[in-house]
Amino acid sequence: MSLPSTTSLTETLYAADAVRAIDRYIIDKKGVLGFELMQRAASAAFRHLVKQWPDVQRVLVFCGGGNNGGDGYLVAANAKRHGLSVQCVAMSAPEKLKGDAEAAYQKALADGVVVTRWERHAEQARAEFFSAFPVIVDAMLGTGVTGEPRQPVSQAIEACNQSGCPVLAIDMPSGLDATSGSAPGVVIRADITVTFIALKAGLYTAQGPEFCGSIQFEPLVDELAGGGHGQAAMAVKFDWASLRSMLPRRLVTAHKGRFGRLLVVAGDRGFGGAGLMVAEAAARTGAGTVTLATRPEHVSPALARCPSLMVHGVTHGSELGSLIEAADVIVCGPGLGKAAWGQQMLQLVSASGKPLVLDADALNLMSFRVAMKADNHVLTPHPGEAARLLGLTVPEIEADRLAAARHIQRQFGGTVLLKGAGTIVDSGDALPGVLGGSNPGMATGGMGDVLSGVLGGLLVQGLELSLAARLAAALHLAAADRAVMSKGYMGLLPTDVIDTLPTILGEAEGIITRAIANGVLT
Repeated sequence: MSLPSTTSLTETLYAADAVRAIDRYIIDKKGVLGFELMQRAASAAFRHLVKQWPDVQRVLVFCGGGNNGGDGYLVAANAKRHGLSVQCVAMSAPEKLKGDAEAAYQKALADGVVVTRWERHAEQARAEFFSAFPVIVDAMLGTGVTGEPRQPVSQAIEACNQSGCPVLAIDMPSGLDATSGSAPGVVIRADITVTFIALKAGLYTAQGPEFCGSIQFEPLVDELAGGGHGQAAMAVKFDWASLRSMLPRRLVTAHKGRFGRLLVVAGDRGFGGAGLMVAEAAARTGAGTVTLATRPEHVSPALARCPSLMVHGVTHGSELGSLIEAADVIVCGPGLGKAAWGQQMLQLVSASGKPLVLDADALNLMSFRVAMKADNHVLTPHPGEAARLLGLTVPEIEADRLAAARHIQRQFGGTVLLKGAGTIVDSGDALPGVLGGSNPGMATGGMGDVLSGVLGGLLVQGLELSLAARLAAALHLAAADRAVMSKGYMGLLPTDVIDTLPTILGEAEGIITRAIANGVLT
């Protein structure tokens, strides 16, 4: 089973320059006037504003000097016509506006919108000024701006964030890079972001999930649904809902031999829990059998926790050969350590030729070696491990996560799953995938071990590398999101996620069964 293909605007992610080119295509080739597009964007943004805050009576709109600011002026005009009290704060001299942005400014004035300059408010008591407006609209910086916001915009962003007022961002939160999701300076912290024309990759990865809030997409023109704009996408957005129908099917006559034999090689002294969590997560994801090769002192605790596992104490590589030979897929790395034991285990696993999931210390050990490309593995680095693999710093990785994942894939081959908010999966032969969603409760030790186990459990059931990696990332997040509902973010444990996996998988199996019965799936 392979990845589903998609050209849907709701799933494809673009760089900022590609979105601007699509915008130009709509105007030049589809005959939609730029001002008409601006009016549609403003109407959509205002519709989301009143839906999000139905009782709002007063709105404060910050407008920049470009077309994003023009959208803001027209949002203000919409608000005024609907009886709201609205004020615009101009971040640049209105007399310097040009084209559609100038027309939008004149429209706002004609509708009775009050426009003042930021300089008038910058030094006054900000708490008093902001307290009069329960909702802020951010229309300061659009997709064409890169780098750290300069004064006076940076000062206004800080003031908005400190005000405590909820914020609706137009197209992108000001200060966020639309392509990479990096935040080189201050960024508006939005509660909702209404984005237009096409989805920007920066909304979904790096710092995007931190600042965008709820993302609402408005394509504005129906003509784009069939493509034709000539712009290449950067990535494809995926989530559990879009992929769960790709889970391996189970016949009534199924037996454990049909769902593979997984070997987990993990857990040097002091790290016995890592291998156990990998193995248990794999078992909970449906692997036929799971064998754990670990230090002898971890055998009894592992069997006490999960007696369905086959656990072998291994002190030397000579004891690993028969276990490798019997396995269909191997997961190696969590708690492996960088000492002689871990090095020997990794060397034997790497030479096996079996499909591999390499994580944690396996990646750290690989960073010390000359890169050897292979097509039979999935590498699952977090940003720190990715930095070591590429000889970079973590900030350099986070500045462009899509590029970092691609560089690792080109250097080491196979499929790369770069963990973090907006997890990226890149197999080199298709558009990379970006997981839509994040969960701060997962910021705790051992969550990556669970992900490796889920991935191994899916791979051993016969899925190809890239699909298994995307499904694993999406399932892992879906289980964490469900566990948070009862456990909360603080104190969420990896074992809470493991315990929730059967619930999420059981719901998916029910959905698949109903879809087959209704003829939707075959």
